[in-house]
Amino acid sequence: MNKAELIDAMAADAGLSKADAKRALEGFVNATTGALKKGDRISLVGFGSFSVSNRAARTGRNPQTGKEIQIAAKNVVRFKAGSDLQTKVN
Repeated sequence: MNKAELIDAMAADAGLSKADAKRALEGFVNATTGALKKGDRISLVGFGSFSVSNRAARTGRNPQTGKEIQIAAKNVVRFKAGSDLQTKVN
């Protein structure tokens, strides 16, 4: 499902216009992005939780040459599915 299909599904399910559904989705994405940038954790009961964790710097290897390279540390976004979502998917 891509963004346009998600907007269509949200509009149909909630009885909104596609423009309203698009604004709602963009609002959710912006609020989520802002909270994660600040280091907050977002928990949607029954759906899952988003959090940010730090991946430490490490040494990797170039698969073509075998030469060692340094991989910089970075923050990564993690999603853990809630029990209701896992139950409905399985």
